[in-house]
Amino acid sequence: MPAVRAAILCGGAGTRLWPVSRDSAPKQFHPLVGDRSLLSATVARALELPHDRPPLIVTSAAFAAEARAHAAAGGAPDAVLLLEPSPRNTAPAAALAAHAALADDPDAIVALLASDHHIADGAAFTRVIGEAATLAADGRIATLGIVPTSPHTGYGYIHAGPARGAGFDVDRFVEKPNFETAVRFVTEGGYFWNAGIFVFRARDFLNELKAHRPDIAAAAEAAWMTRRESARGIVAGEDAWRACPADSIDYAVAERTSHAVVVPASIGWSDVGSWSTLMELAPRDAEGNALIGSARALESRGCYVRASSRNVVVIGADDMIVVETPDAVLVVHKDKTQSVKQASALFAAQAAE
Repeated sequence: MPAVRAAILCGGAGTRLWPVSRDSAPKQFHPLVGDRSLLSATVARALELPHDRPPLIVTSAAFAAEARAHAAAGGAPDAVLLLEPSPRNTAPAAALAAHAALADDPDAIVALLASDHHIADGAAFTRVIGEAATLAADGRIATLGIVPTSPHTGYGYIHAGPARGAGFDVDRFVEKPNFETAVRFVTEGGYFWNAGIFVFRARDFLNELKAHRPDIAAAAEAAWMTRRESARGIVAGEDAWRACPADSIDYAVAERTSHAVVVPASIGWSDVGSWSTLMELAPRDAEGNALIGSARALESRGCYVRASSRNVVVIGADDMIVVETPDAVLVVHKDKTQSVKQASALFAAQAAE
């Protein structure tokens, strides 16, 4: 397995996990699964990959101190922070990371990871990244395709084409399907969840970006060339970065390139995208309740109760999620957690008044 430079994307607000995750303290900085924050766990997982340089972390200047602290807790106090002057989605962030990796090694292979995902099987993750890195060394833009465990409608899918090494050429990317289509995908096989985890040789990615989105490529390169060092990290050139169009790596490169491959992955992956997802990941008692912190449940079944600062008791409830923080309490049925983002926006608007 070739050496891999981990590049961890550490942006986003994660407002579907309000009131714990907020704009000022997004979900990657919280220990939502286990005792480590999601970012610290991602860093620790990255350090298990064959590497000869510390991980790169792409984040905003506002989160620099938190990102550095959580990286250190994950075992990488020497992590290199690449600071975005403003959010520009994943394609410019990936380009910034590719330029940083390329500056250290002209043959650098980058594993682009999200800071806010949970992966249960670290050994399988390391193995699959190795398979993807082998394909990347042959000039491919590799992405991990999560082997579906259910007909999920909340994820995009990747349809596999002809076999190539340990993976397959990508036939096409599919937007989030309805339930009937998702059932068909799982039944037919050859479809994988799109986890947004990519492995590529830095120079190949930049060449593909230049071919398909030259505007983003030019702006990202200019931002890298006008970077400045600060006590918090490497800051992308502000003027060039603000002029950079915002787009995802999927739309800018993955769906346009003829070199995309998908590597099947059964790694216990979750995007930790909602409280109902966290309920599925949490240990349960005999009644199916997940109780975190000073939380109790009486005559209740299938509840997730998370207490941060006080005692919380749920009585006579089924399939409810209760999340308590020092300044807010969320009570929602497990089937309605996709609406939590609206509650977050409601209180954000109220605070702005």
